[in-house]
Amino acid sequence: MGRRFDTGFDPAKSLSASYEEMTLPDGLLLVASAQGSPMGCGALKFHPGKRIAEVKRMWASPDVRGLGLGRRILERLADEATLRGMRTLRLETNRTLAEARRLYETAGFVEVEAFSTERYAHHWFERNLER
Repeated sequence: MGRRFDTGFDPAKSLSASYEEMTLPDGLLLVASAQGSPMGCGALKFHPGKRIAEVKRMWASPDVRGLGLGRRILERLADEATLRGMRTLRLETNRTLAEARRLYETAGFVEVEAFSTERYAHHWFERNLER
């Protein structure tokens, strides 16, 4: 992230996305791998009282970008959130990640007002999970 963000990236200055927050029952982490090497990941943080899940730390290896892995991870995260009774899926992204914003928009997310104080976020998105 530090190489992509025009302001750099320091995890200590980012909003929390700890291991505990991304494991059941509070969240989950998905990792896609090929031949034992990680190729992509995405995590969820659940806010059950609000019926909201937040997508955290989406990533795809440069070696597989453009092959649909990010979309598959995002859809799996949406399915997992729906299975756990969440009604809304939220995420935030940095202004330098134009390809991520395109993915989110084509996956049914709409840009909304800021819902967090994440210092590295410039765009906030939501997707309704109710069918």
